[in-house]
Amino acid sequence: MTTEKSDAWVTSADVARRAGVSRSAVSRTFTEGASVAPDTRAKVLKAAEELGYQVNMLARSMIQRQTNLVGVVVAGFDNPFLMSLLGPITHYLATHQLAPLLMDASEPESLAKSLRHLLQYRIAGAILTSGAPPTELAQEYLRLRIPVTMINREPDLEGVDVVNSDHRSGGALAAEALRRAGARNLMFLNVPLNSHSGRERSSGFTKALAAEVKRGEVSLRRSVSPGLGYAAGFEAARTLLADAGRPDGIFCVNDALACGVIDGARQLHGLRVPQDLCVVGFDDIPISSQAAYGLSTVRQDVDALAKNAVTCLADRLRDPSRPVKVQQLPVTFVERASTSAGETAPVAARPARKRAAVSDRVK
Repeated sequence: MTTEKSDAWVTSADVARRAGVSRSAVSRTFTEGASVAPDTRAKVLKAAEELGYQVNMLARSMIQRQTNLVGVVVAGFDNPFLMSLLGPITHYLATHQLAPLLMDASEPESLAKSLRHLLQYRIAGAILTSGAPPTELAQEYLRLRIPVTMINREPDLEGVDVVNSDHRSGGALAAEALRRAGARNLMFLNVPLNSHSGRERSSGFTKALAAEVKRGEVSLRRSVSPGLGYAAGFEAARTLLADAGRPDGIFCVNDALACGVIDGARQLHGLRVPQDLCVVGFDDIPISSQAAYGLSTVRQDVDALAKNAVTCLADRLRDPSRPVKVQQLPVTFVERASTSAGETAPVAARPARKRAAVSDRVK
């Protein structure tokens, strides 16, 4: 049978007539988790395909007083790692019949207004990524009984599910790589944003080197770049590498910063990487593997972060009273040329050593 075409929207009543079922049967067929007999479902789906029927989500949201939209809040659309999260988040939201409504939280002066603007769309829930927004604004969502899931954030809000990478183990892996490469004057380079991820990476890096620092075998300094990405790393290299007391090993809190440091070291100071300076980043964004950088880095499992965060949110939408879940996902170290002289391609990724800390806990 050929598909019928019409200038008018096909309604659920049209599908019900074609399938010979009730409108409620059509509604149940297109409602996730609703009970409907297999033969009825088959009739409805066949009729819907023939007529070109699409669920009217606007009408459904007016009836249910809630949309299928999920606010996805990111701290700027120029962050390569956060951008890599959006694709998997969108994919996994779709598997739960949910859709993302993106919001940029990089401008503090307009943040509160923007977050409240999301409420006008009657969002079903919100996913807050690293660096955005302040917890006070997340609390407003909770007060309005809007479920919130956070990615790479401090698990300090009651009623909020959190999915984090194991940043401390990642910091320890970075320390081990720099020491394995022979670096002795070490530095952790952070960004001005005092994020949970940055604090945890710094803590793991520092703890892994503590015994050697105490014995005087290595030195350890911390510094903050003038900004968040590549340009900030380049400028940081201008001052940090200018004198004889420069570090010979730098762990950068993210890959974009690390690539800027590498270019700054080469172009401003004529340093060789890794012979004069070893560099480790974090995130394993696509540019890290390019031959121009060959950046050794700590890889986060982007797909798992997105999948687990969306699953937590979907579970809470179904059962708002369920116990809060805090998950910690493993990271792996990928060694490339920036810590291994002569290496131009990635070697096998090294998994983080298991820590005693909980990897998936309920509180």
